[in-house]
Amino acid sequence: MIIRSKAPLRLSLAGGGSDVSPFSDIYGGAILNITLNLYAYASIEPTTDGLITFVLADRKETCEFSSSGNLPVDNNFGLHAGIYNRIVREFTGKPLSFRLTTMVDAPPGSGLGTSSTLVVSILGAFVEWLKLPLGEYDIAHLAYEIERNDLGMAGGKQDQYSATFGGVNFMEFSNNNKVIVNPLRIREDYLIELSHNLLLYYTGMSRNSANIIQAQQRNVESGNESSIQAMQQMKAQALMMKEALLKGNLEKIGEILNYGWQYKKQMADEITNPLIEEIYETALLNGATGGKISGAGGGGFMAFYCPGNSRYKVAEALLKHGGIVQPYEFTGVGLRAWTA
Repeated sequence: MIIRSKAPLRLSLAGGGSDVSPFSDIYGGAILNITLNLYAYASIEPTTDGLITFVLADRKETCEFSSSGNLPVDNNFGLHAGIYNRIVREFTGKPLSFRLTTMVDAPPGSGLGTSSTLVVSILGAFVEWLKLPLGEYDIAHLAYEIERNDLGMAGGKQDQYSATFGGVNFMEFSNNNKVIVNPLRIREDYLIELSHNLLLYYTGMSRNSANIIQAQQRNVESGNESSIQAMQQMKAQALMMKEALLKGNLEKIGEILNYGWQYKKQMADEITNPLIEEIYETALLNGATGGKISGAGGGGFMAFYCPGNSRYKVAEALLKHGGIVQPYEFTGVGLRAWTA
């Protein structure tokens, strides 16, 4: 028996960063994101040998532990171990024996929510295997708690919910970790045109999002007015993007992306750098009307809105910067788990 699951990575189109505490707790946050046909996969094979084996297929790493109720998390397998520890502590009350194999379609530090999506996928496999009574909100919140509380990883709240629910969502964040997911009914032809015009470009630079997010948090805690005002404008950008997509005003997408990019750079240092600025300028000079960096910033993926047929010229021009254009499609399906 093999239990499998997969959860989609996401592209945040607007509002990025407003889901991070303490800003979202004090002022409320709003984000609009969409999931892609790039996934985090997990497969559990139950065993009877008294061992726990973690296999990171994409990183070609394997680690083996004797089955116990609490595994160490201060290693390359800390994410996997932290999820297992919470499952035992909260649900089974006793050690398990299994082999867990994982794979992610994008590299760590890509800005597409890889870590959180992997947590959701692994949780989905455990829910399927152990028949845990958890709904979508439960799984997303548990994934958030494991990352932020159990493992002390800095970050926001959108990734876990986008991976679990899938599709195009307008998300609202408030105090006490409250999250409301509002699925948007966007006309299919609008989405097809959006995906045609929205170019996804991998810069080739990985980054540690924790440093940027922690700087953003410090700016809020210290009352940095320019940073807080920038985050307020990111919230406003999410509302602009929501209206444009629902009404099919796709000609405004680039302008809205550029609006957000100018404010995002004010939220914390290290969000941008000379190479990112050069890539952005290259895209605009060749026909893009706006763009953004995905995730916290500092590297990873960038997205550019290329109206008409400008995507071809933009894609060719960006090649000189050493990155790659990433093929993708939007998906409306979130976490899925099944028994093979």
